[in-house]
Amino acid sequence: MSDKPTTAHPGVPSHLFVEAYQGTPPWDVGTPQAAFVALADGGLIRGDVLDVGCGPGDNALFAAERGHGVWGVDLVPEAIARAQAKARARGLDVRFLVHDALNLAALGRRFDTLLDSGLFHVFGDRERVLYVRSLADALKPGGLLHILCFSDQESGEQGPRRISQAELRDAFQDGWTVREIRPARFASLIHPGGARAWCATIERT
Repeated sequence: MSDKPTTAHPGVPSHLFVEAYQGTPPWDVGTPQAAFVALADGGLIRGDVLDVGCGPGDNALFAAERGHGVWGVDLVPEAIARAQAKARARGLDVRFLVHDALNLAALGRRFDTLLDSGLFHVFGDRERVLYVRSLADALKPGGLLHILCFSDQESGEQGPRRISQAELRDAFQDGWTVREIRPARFASLIHPGGARAWCATIERT
C-alpha cells in the first residue's frame, strides 16, 4: 500500500534555485556525495554518465575522474558556469549544459548511468511523472539510475520534500526495476552530519 500524500504536492518553484546561486547554495558542499562514491567503488557507476540536475558539478566531476564520459545538465545558468569553471581548473572533459531535466530526450542520446543528487525530491506530483518519463528517454535499457533524495526519516521541515520508499517504488513501476533502496546521508551546509536520505538504484528494463 502506498503512503503517497493524498493531496497534490506543488514542488519547488524554479526561481528559488536561481536565487540560491546568488550565494552558495546549501547543496554546494564542494565534494561528491558519499553515496555516489560508494556506488562507484562497488562498480555500479558504469559507462557514459549523465548527472541530472548537476548543480555545481561535483558528482559529475568525480565520475569523470573515475574515467567515465560524463555530461551534466542543470536549469540554472550560474550552476553550469560554476561546474564548467571547475572542469577547466581540473583539466576534465565534462560536457555541462543548461537544460531542462523534464526534456532529456532533446539531448539526443542515451547513457549507461544516470545520477540524481537532490532533484527527484524537488518536483511536485505532476512534474514527477514527467520527470520519470524524461529519465527513461535518457537511459539505455539495462542502464542504472541512482537517486539520492531526502528520506521521510529526516525530522523537521527545513529543506526539501521528504520521500518514502513507497513513493520511489510507485514512481518507478512501469519499465523499471527498483534494485535497492538503502539508507544514506545527504551532505548539506545546513544539515550537520548530513540529512537522512535514501539512495535508490533503479534499472531501466
